Amino acid sequence: MGKEKFLLASESVTEGHPDKVCDQISDTVLDNVLRQDPELGRVACETYITMGLIIVGGEITTNGYVDIHKVCRALLAKIGYTDQKYGFDAKTCAILNAIHGQSPDIARGVNKKDKKKLGAGDQGLMFGYACTETPELMPLPITLAHKLVRRMAEVRKKDILKYLGPDGKSQITIEYVNGKPKDITNVVLACQHTEDAVDKKLDRLSEKCRQEIIDVIAKPVLGKYINEKTEFFVNETGKFVIGGPQSDTGMTGRKIIVDTYGGAVRHGGGAFSGKDPTKVDRSASYMARYVAKNIVASHLADKCLIQLAYVIGRPDPLSIMLNTYGTGKVSDEKLISIIRDNFDLTPYGIISELNLMDVKGDRYLKTAAYGHFGRDEEGFTWEKTDKAKELGKYIK
Repeated sequence: MGKEKFLLASESVTEGHPDKVCDQISDTVLDNVLRQDPELGRVACETYITMGLIIVGGEITTNGYVDIHKVCRALLAKIGYTDQKYGFDAKTCAILNAIHGQSPDIARGVNKKDKKKLGAGDQGLMFGYACTETPELMPLPITLAHKLVRRMAEVRKKDILKYLGPDGKSQITIEYVNGKPKDITNVVLACQHTEDAVDKKLDRLSEKCRQEIIDVIAKPVLGKYINEKTEFFVNETGKFVIGGPQSDTGMTGRKIIVDTYGGAVRHGGGAFSGKDPTKVDRSASYMARYVAKNIVASHLADKCLIQLAYVIGRPDPLSIMLNTYGTGKVSDEKLISIIRDNFDLTPYGIISELNLMDVKGDRYLKTAAYGHFGRDEEGFTWEKTDKAKELGKYIK
């Protein structure tokens, strides 16, 4: 039998990408509300950014107060938009606040006197996934794509490559052989830069800077996965001086594949950022990841995809779908029964198990760039594998 080969690509973006700026604004608003009002705070915050302008809108009900202008400017400065040479300036941009209260028609289905009867904040379907490709139990392409843009931000902030700007993207294509990742076939890096990096004669990124980006950003991250056949594409239009919101409009929720599994598996379509944990778009996706990761960590399967479906106002999921791609130690049908016996999939159960209303510092802001999954950091409670030992007892 011959070797089965296929290619899988995943991309990621830096914290300075316009869509990610919007995700971060929406999540820092959420953090501010839940720190003050964890019991009654309800947030569905959307952000729009373009040249010189930010609009923050959505529905928020809270007994607390958030200074939208202050949090926006502080976050933009932290990201690095502190000078007009980057196309956007935290000090001078216009900010419009278009936030209003949550619809009472939604509230009546979500807010219950008995917290255990808390209904889902909307209908929808959510996916969670885990696999054995990386120590994080994540697909390799999205894991490496995130590490590249993290490195891109690191060398900018540490002035290792002083000409880099806040905006940037990465993309990785990996060849799989018999279902396992083998080599990187190509790497795409789009790095915003100042005019200092431009070859004035050719009006493009200088060859020196191009090679520095490969040597300083790509090679330390990708290591053993690259070889002499790996192709590198760096700022393929020639230069990337005009970036950020001056170049592209950004909106909350437009990087849902970057936020999850990089296209390796399906997505339910709902975004995460700016939504409080009563919104199952976010919380049930976290729970599905938690369940899938514990199943894989317990060695019940090498791959596990879970789908949950909800209806607004009802606590229990309408359905559970599971696929272990033939790697399960027990049947998929049996695994669904195991899930029902070991995990509370109601909004109350999810919020309690993952402690999602407990916000200290910038808990949700941290999730808004570089992926919601595969991160061993404080606050990422859906990444714990505390149920793995118990689940392992089901292996026969």
